[in-house]
Amino acid sequence: MEPLILLASLIIAAACFLAIHGRTSAKLRLPPGPTRLPLLGNVHQLPSMGHQRTFAEWGERYGDVIYARLFRTPAIVVNSMTAAQELLDKRSAKYSHRPRFILLQELMGWDVMTHFSYGERWRRHRKWIAGAFQDKDALLSYRPLQRRETYTLLSGLMDTPHLFMGHIRRYPAAMIMEIAYGHCVESSDDKYIHLAERASTVTLESGDAGAMLVDFFPSCTCICPDVLPAWAPGAGFKKKASAAKKVIQELLDTPYEMVKSAMMKGVARPCFTTSLLEEIIQKGTLKKQDEHEIKGAAGLLYGGDSTTAVLATFMLAMKARTEIDRVVGTERLPDFDDRPSLLYLECVIREVLRWNSPVPLGSLRGFDIPANAMVIPNIWAMNNDVNLYSTPSAFQPERFMEMDPQTLASRDPRNVVFGFGRRVCPGQEFADSSVWLAAACIIAAVDVNQALDKSGKCIVPPAAFDEVFVSHPKEFLCDIKPRSQKAKRTVADFLTNHTM
Repeated sequence: MEPLILLASLIIAAACFLAIHGRTSAKLRLPPGPTRLPLLGNVHQLPSMGHQRTFAEWGERYGDVIYARLFRTPAIVVNSMTAAQELLDKRSAKYSHRPRFILLQELMGWDVMTHFSYGERWRRHRKWIAGAFQDKDALLSYRPLQRRETYTLLSGLMDTPHLFMGHIRRYPAAMIMEIAYGHCVESSDDKYIHLAERASTVTLESGDAGAMLVDFFPSCTCICPDVLPAWAPGAGFKKKASAAKKVIQELLDTPYEMVKSAMMKGVARPCFTTSLLEEIIQKGTLKKQDEHEIKGAAGLLYGGDSTTAVLATFMLAMKARTEIDRVVGTERLPDFDDRPSLLYLECVIREVLRWNSPVPLGSLRGFDIPANAMVIPNIWAMNNDVNLYSTPSAFQPERFMEMDPQTLASRDPRNVVFGFGRRVCPGQEFADSSVWLAAACIIAAVDVNQALDKSGKCIVPPAAFDEVFVSHPKEFLCDIKPRSQKAKRTVADFLTNHTM
């Protein structure tokens, strides 16, 4: 009987809240949006996955700025690039706050800068990460690492092409491990790489639609699961989050302790973590909270999942061989200095970012329209806007070649895929250059063709993508071979001369 009383109390409390909220909302001039139900708001209208498509459909009916409600949380969905830049770039001082991330931050332990409210703690972490990824000298210092890992990627694609997705996942993770912790990844069996992959996997598995509802309906975290209705978070979501938290904590703790131990022995390599430890130790005693902050800052650098998604999408729709041969030739592989001359490749990368936006939905919270509203930039809708891009479902890099410089600058997908305002990704330039170098060298060094079935017919991979936090292409087959023996020797010779 008690569970029923508890559930009834919850419904009555929620109804009272919504009644008060409804009177307050009535006084506001809200954007148009779909009809809302008591208690649920518009949650019942959202699919389990692919919210960006539903938001885009709402945009076609109600306009590029939409008002909705997710349980008790008011939400402003922004579907156009113009509106997002007006709201989130030009008014970033108002819209740089973050909501309470109950699932990811509190239950799973991802206590990292992207989940912080805007304030002193956020500014401290932002300063640390900006020093590592926005300083020009720091970015130049990473180029030898980017080259080495690019050639390691090429070697993997040539030697074990059937494992191409594993090689692509390793590429950004290996660079981040060295930058964050000074650890050189020497094989695909590296324990830290496996730990990072496990953390990414359990995060995605624990973050299903039902579990994510706790961010909009926090009372769910303290209610006995067996009294929740079928559409609410299931009885197992807290258990799954608890199991994920152990893996995530191990990811944050293990490499940090490796660096700390190496510093005590005097053998630590310079890296992001050593620089923060030295900075804090010079100012006084290293406290437990200091260590927690450093672990979180270093752990945030594992943003390689987006880079993996971009490179996997590039492999699905690879183009630009003719330009590479014309500009670079076949006697060497491309390098950073070639970038200004490879204009078509630049368009290919823009189209990869537009065609499959690696993070389809952003998330911000402001305090204006209305108070405590969550602002959701629908990046997928912006990059599929038929008013900006004709036939947006088609992969057409040429669309950017046909734009005048002013139009190109305003419609570059980089304007939205890296975020907005003060929350824009601080690692944008490093990620962009890493993707560019890998893409250019893959085109120059290997042939990527459609795989053949048993009868010798081409297997055309579908242009289909996972609709989760980070959008990867669905699993596909391809045939990868070294473009020539010379290309294979070039890669092998480079790695022989640049082995750590």
